[in-house]
Amino acid sequence: MEVRIDPFQEDKVFWSEMRPEEDGRYVICCWSGGLESITPDGFSSRTLVHEYGGGAFFVHKYRIYFSNFKDQRMYCQKIKKSGTEPVPITPKHKDWRYADGAMYKKNIIVCVREDHEVLTEGAKEAQNTVVSINRKKKEQFVLVSGANFYSTPRVSKNGTMAWVQWNHPNMPWDDTELWLAEITSDGDSLKEETKRKVAGGLGISVILPKWSPDDKLLYIHDKTNWWNLYQLDDDEDNETSLCPPSEEIGQPAWTFGESPYSCSPTSNGDILMIHGSELACLKPSGEKQVITIKEDDYKSFGKLEYSPDGKYAYMVAGGPQTFTKLIKLDLNSGKSSVIRESHSASVDRGYLSVPQEVSWDTRDGAKAYGYYYPPQNKDYQGPDDEKPPLLVKVHGGPTSACSPVLDLKKQYFTSRGFAVLDVNYRGSTGFGRKFRDALKTNWGLVDVQDCCDGALYLASEGKVDGKRLTIDGGSAGGFVALSALTFHKDFSAGTSNYGVSDISALAEDTHKFESHYTETLVGPYPEDKATYDERSPVFHASECKAALAMFQGSEDKIVPPEQSQKMYDAVKHNGFPVAYKVFEGEQHGFRKAENIKFSLDGEFYFYSKVFNFDAPGIDVDLDIENLPEEES
Repeated sequence: MEVRIDPFQEDKVFWSEMRPEEDGRYVICCWSGGLESITPDGFSSRTLVHEYGGGAFFVHKYRIYFSNFKDQRMYCQKIKKSGTEPVPITPKHKDWRYADGAMYKKNIIVCVREDHEVLTEGAKEAQNTVVSINRKKKEQFVLVSGANFYSTPRVSKNGTMAWVQWNHPNMPWDDTELWLAEITSDGDSLKEETKRKVAGGLGISVILPKWSPDDKLLYIHDKTNWWNLYQLDDDEDNETSLCPPSEEIGQPAWTFGESPYSCSPTSNGDILMIHGSELACLKPSGEKQVITIKEDDYKSFGKLEYSPDGKYAYMVAGGPQTFTKLIKLDLNSGKSSVIRESHSASVDRGYLSVPQEVSWDTRDGAKAYGYYYPPQNKDYQGPDDEKPPLLVKVHGGPTSACSPVLDLKKQYFTSRGFAVLDVNYRGSTGFGRKFRDALKTNWGLVDVQDCCDGALYLASEGKVDGKRLTIDGGSAGGFVALSALTFHKDFSAGTSNYGVSDISALAEDTHKFESHYTETLVGPYPEDKATYDERSPVFHASECKAALAMFQGSEDKIVPPEQSQKMYDAVKHNGFPVAYKVFEGEQHGFRKAENIKFSLDGEFYFYSKVFNFDAPGIDVDLDIENLPEEES
């Protein structure tokens, strides 16, 4: 979900939502006392810049500007009158993608453009630039080029553009730079003599610059180990830390359009911000006032936006027993109201497992973290003499994190008798840069070890059955699951959703954004190919002595299906139970409702056959090879 406001429309908020029942279409919606779906049939507000997208739309003066998924063109849709059709403002026959746009002045947009046209001209990768678009004349001008990546171009009232840039092999959480330059009045170029770097560099990740109402430049960086909020001083030689405690405001920029802080439009100097797991208001004095929302158990916040009059705040919030919601917070009274829920179904809390924060010592003397979900179903109780099986869930990324927000994919298992451990292994975000960087050159080692040690810790505590330990994950999480099943003997079974099994193949054949990611996670390629092969499960599949299920999208460009097929063939040859399901038309992650449901049912069904228990109500057409004959 992306959340936006139009500075010219009071008491209106806009957001995009993915609708699995409409084949994963992204629809822009509006609320002003009632729900209105704005994006017409045949359109989907989703950009493929960096493949992961984000920043697909913004709103300005009763117009929505959005990237359309099918053709990746930018469209303008007037919204004063309902039923207005979107009009394209970018060329039809150019393989260009757009993201992270904002209005500079009347009719002129600044945004990130990713040019795939150059691939037909012999370039080895797409070309990213910052461009201006004149929506009336439908002209485009390159403002900044030369770096491999750009994000967050934002122009101040006085015509100064800020942007973030970085180069291979860095990701946006590694080494990035914040630049400034004056933009010409017609928006067709920058004044070259005014270009200057003002923050970031080696060992510093700077992200998400914004201009305050009084034209002060704010941004987040981690030079003190934590992603904290800073303001550039007027002389541009110094900066002021606005909130220095050892907690993080930022998060990894896998997508565009994140908003962990928002400046009050009233010029009173207030800044609404996320600090760790807290929602807070930072006062001009430096005082941090924690905001408690009493209406629900919110523990996670994001997508912060002030209303144009500064009286309200919009945000996405969720909690251990609360689905993610778009809410409106009255900053005067502290009362909140729900605008949109991510799930319409009402779930009796008697079926919900409440996560418990846990930590454990790893075998090499480090510390790992997670959330433990005990089995919970108000209608059933497990046998007194039997411990529950455990499912270890591994988040993707790997530079990412899990949170305690209600997730039906976890509750699916806990309501059916499984315990779940959601792991924040070394390399996860939210624990500072040192913890995040612990995964550098150690991918497939410390993360796998932390997951194994977490499972063994819960077994040693008597919480779970040590003989029925399972593990699953998607993408990079799938790689950890495959590695744990291949190189360790702690798990009896596991599931990989579009997981990496051949790191070399990932290094050789993936999209531009992650094309050098493995160099920081493993080492330079191809110089360290021996290390890549050493850590790739597919080359050691003969060592996998566990049952394995795999689910994969046929059009996945990030982890091509060939990787899953290789792993399946190897495990099948080994004689252990194995299942492989390909979802036609799906990409990296499943968006169609029927496929999301099948992957969950299929995983549980697979475990029921491996551990020989009943799975009532589960009916899936999943072929499992190498089951004992009486169970097949």
